Amino acid sequence: MESTGNSSVSGDRKASKKTVASSVAAKPNGKSPPSSTNPMNPNTVTALSSAHANQVMFFRDVSLGPREAELRFRLIHLWEARNIYTKTLIGQEMLLIEEEGTVIQGFVPAGRVGTFDLVAGSVYKLRNFFGSRNKAEFSVADHIAIISFSWNSDLSVLENPPVLIPEDRFRFHSFEEFMATCDSKGDLYDYVGHMRLVNGQTLTDHIVLDEVAIAEKRHLCVHVQTLDGPVMKLYLWDNAASEFCQKFKSYGRIPHVLLVTTVNPKHLGGTLCLTSMSSSRVFMDDDVQPSKDYFEWLSSNTGIANRIAAEVVTKPETVTLEELFSYIKQEASKVAWFECTATIDVVQGSSWYYVSCGGCNSKAVKDPTSLMCSNKKCEKSEVTGVPQYLTKISVYDKSEQAVFVILGNAGNELTGKHAAELVANYFEGAGADHCVPVPGALLDTIGQTRKFIVKESDHNLKGKTQTITVTKILPLEAPLPATSDDIPTTMGDGSAPSSGFGDAAGDRDRKAADNLESDDAKRSKSG
Repeated sequence: MESTGNSSVSGDRKASKKTVASSVAAKPNGKSPPSSTNPMNPNTVTALSSAHANQVMFFRDVSLGPREAELRFRLIHLWEARNIYTKTLIGQEMLLIEEEGTVIQGFVPAGRVGTFDLVAGSVYKLRNFFGSRNKAEFSVADHIAIISFSWNSDLSVLENPPVLIPEDRFRFHSFEEFMATCDSKGDLYDYVGHMRLVNGQTLTDHIVLDEVAIAEKRHLCVHVQTLDGPVMKLYLWDNAASEFCQKFKSYGRIPHVLLVTTVNPKHLGGTLCLTSMSSSRVFMDDDVQPSKDYFEWLSSNTGIANRIAAEVVTKPETVTLEELFSYIKQEASKVAWFECTATIDVVQGSSWYYVSCGGCNSKAVKDPTSLMCSNKKCEKSEVTGVPQYLTKISVYDKSEQAVFVILGNAGNELTGKHAAELVANYFEGAGADHCVPVPGALLDTIGQTRKFIVKESDHNLKGKTQTITVTKILPLEAPLPATSDDIPTTMGDGSAPSSGFGDAAGDRDRKAADNLESDDAKRSKSG
């Protein structure tokens, strides 16, 4: 984090050279022009600090443990923290900033949520709090501590603050920095760049955002690019997706700049993608100073912005089945995703679905009176069983034959129907104890030639199984999105946004696939 005034570095876990206060003009190259009115100006901060150093504690002085001091800050943003499996409310998290420009995370435990009147943008005075240790994973601020509101915390609105407090603060990462921290579950940084595609559509006056479909699928996919760097996918989930739609439509024109805070870099489908979190906020062209500055750069550098770097990261390599098996046999092979075209020959007659936990998609097992989740990390005490695809199919191309296993969303893409719907249709005319035969929706796919995105897993590479997991199936006739300014074609994200590499269900399906492959390996060894 940038040093301010005479502030001690003891309160910060690390320095961030790309931290930008919203009141500072942050250029795309990370440099900010000096300003005499800048609240981050060291001379200004020093003068303000000495004015009331005896009454107010600065964030840089916050340490672990109970404190009876007074803090003055602006509430930048607040959001709910919930258990990822049970959805139980854990508490209310906040992002706070004080006059020195230092940012710290705040937290209200679940039992005290609603006790305090919290409004984003307001300035508050807080007396009595507890300094908790900052999170090791998915932290949104550099400070070592979190300000936890305790039983004796006294919060009041500061109507006319005696000092100027910045409105916001951003921590930007470049493509290279996101790549370096990919899958680390580390700090959550901010992204700014320009949009190339939205759900597979180019940015024209004819672009259509189907908010009903987006709300149903809970996310949308935006292809983004910073300066003339690589294009990558940014998945916006739930509130972030809704906020994107609202802002996009409110502009009255097509916005081009996208700034999303606290994104998580992940390898999805073998490529770097960014996904929003519950703490994420969405800004566009004129919303905040960094997006304004980027828009200014974009308007002056359209030729550079329209270039695509050679290392575009949006599509797995296309291979034949023979090449797929050849890759498995290579000693240096790693887990990877590939695209292959094959014809479905046989839908195997073994059980074509399994009953999953409705919370985490792990396999549900029966006890004498109810269903239990087999995932020990899932905290659901009562499990609602949901049928999910677990279908093995034989496929072939001109070079080889293979056995694919279809899981979850991939099954929906193959048949156009959810497994639960097919199971329910069968039980309308049969007893609950009947074994559900392979439905016609699956049998009708025999003879179809489809494009599959498949994963070569550790089980494949270690020779434990030859069955290959399918993570996505493209439509029978998948029209590629129109290209503009040499935008690379993609894999139909617009036609099936819910089943892209970035959706949570897809992640759970792939984890389920790994477990099922492990079971196959055990059976092969014992048999």
